Parts: sequence; structure tokens; C-alpha cells
Amino acid sequence: MTRRNPKQAGGALLETAMIAPVLLLLLLGMVELARIAYTYHTLQKILYTLARYSGTQQGVNFCDDTDSTVIAAKNFAITGTLDGSADPLVRGLAVDLLRVRVERLDAASGSFGECDCSITGCDTTNGGRAPDFIVADIPEGYAVRPVFYGLTVDPFLLRPRVRIPYGGT
Repeated sequence: MTRRNPKQAGGALLETAMIAPVLLLLLLGMVELARIAYTYHTLQKILYTLARYSGTQQGVNFCDDTDSTVIAAKNFAITGTLDGSADPLVRGLAVDLLRVRVERLDAASGSFGECDCSITGCDTTNGGRAPDFIVADIPEGYAVRPVFYGLTVDPFLLRPRVRIPYGGT
């Protein structure tokens, strides 16, 4: 049988007491990063729903911000209802934060460009050609404030964007 030195008996307890707060802070930081990543993913899904719904509807006027189909699509994406009567899926997300715009692909340069609202552009209500893509985004960003216990952290903006092919007429 080996005998322990009485001076080393409390060493493991002391090391645990020194490491435990660091491990706890790392764990809480990972949980907070997971919460932010989940929020970003949820915003991406909301924007995809907005673009998909508005891009597959008939007779949508993307040049008019007050078009009833675009507003219904925003409400559907945020709350799951066309009239916006339910609570939003993400706290603080409102219809006026979302933007839907149309783009065309320039075949020569291979770049995307926003369609202008004219007869030669994407104004389909006045005889313009249909757009190639629907883009949904949050131009002002969605503010997320990380919670680190005991520290005040400034909020930062999440700016997700979704571009999908146009499928409506």
C-alpha cells in the first residue's frame, strides 16, 4: 500500500476549483453561439418561405410594396398565417423589416442585377418581362444581443439573404 503525502491531498480539489469556472464559461459561450446560429437558420427559413411563396403566386406586382400578395407572403413567412394574426416565429421580426425584390441574370457578365420597375424591366403588370430570380432579405438586419453573464455586449446584426428562381407568371 502506498501512502499519500498530506501536502498533495487537496491538489485535485484545488485544480478542479480553478478549472470549473473556465469550463462553465466555455459551455455557456457554446450555448449562446448555438442560439445565435439557430436564430440565423430560422431567419433563412423565413426568407426562403417568403421568396418561395411570393415567387409562385399569380399576378404579383413586385414593383408595388403594398401589393396584397407580397404582404400576405411576408405575413405567412413570419407568422404562418396570411393575415399575420399569429405570433411571429422570431421575436421582434416584423413585416416592415423584410424586403422582396426581383433580379435578372446578365448572361454576358454572369452577374445578378436588380430589375427596374419599367416596361423594359420587370414590371409585369405593365407588360414587362418576368424576372429571373426573387430575392428576400432583411436589409436593415436583425439585431441579436448575445447574453454573456456579467458582461454587457453590444448587439450585432444578422443579414440573411435568399435568392431563388422565379416560378410565377
